[in-house]
Amino acid sequence: MRIPRVYTPQALNMGRTLELDGPPSKHLLTVLRLKTGAPLILFNGDGREFSARLEGACKNRATVCIDAQQPARRESPLQITLLQGVSRGERMDYTLQKAVELGVGRIVPVLTERSIVKLDDKNTPRKLAHWRNVIIGACEQSGRLSVPELAEPLRLTALLADSTGTATLKLLLDPAADTSPRMLARPPERALALLVGPEGGLSDAECLLARRSGFLGIRLGPRILRTETAGLVALSVMQSLWGDLG
Repeated sequence: MRIPRVYTPQALNMGRTLELDGPPSKHLLTVLRLKTGAPLILFNGDGREFSARLEGACKNRATVCIDAQQPARRESPLQITLLQGVSRGERMDYTLQKAVELGVGRIVPVLTERSIVKLDDKNTPRKLAHWRNVIIGACEQSGRLSVPELAEPLRLTALLADSTGTATLKLLLDPAADTSPRMLARPPERALALLVGPEGGLSDAECLLARRSGFLGIRLGPRILRTETAGLVALSVMQSLWGDLG
């Protein structure tokens, strides 16, 4: 049986006993029906993980005891920021989940001219909370030791006017581009930004604006990929060429 991995924001140290909050406790006690003494793995996103065991439960809250720190190196050598055009429902969830599995370090939801999803002051906090839970779940499943940062949604124009962080190579997925990833030299600093449009893609004006902001257009082949597919294919290629995949 696979040992469950559990994320907690609490400080983790050998020998500490702590109580997990509601959702993790419910999953361990109600869904998995673990018994006292069952082994666990805990992580809090600081790059470490610890072996632990279930001590017991009180009022449906699991108490766990940390045994030892586990040696592990699973984070990508690439520092990838995914600038993802917001898509609908399960498409966005799927993109976030698989991007985490592929080692992305930071995710910025981007609103564009063709974005179907509308975010406002009322539904943005709820969306962000949901997306963060998707990201944490993907970290638990994939063995990630760090939780990718989820930034506040930005309009593309504001994002490009500000900056895209410290990325030394900024890529734009564009099916009309002449350049493929394999034509690019290995980025010296390994800090990358990848811009992916929503359903319907980016407009011509947005592609032009991105290029003027330092983005290089790349194409992934002769076929048009959906938004939930395109970014993941690009991440896979980037990790294969310059990262730790394969």
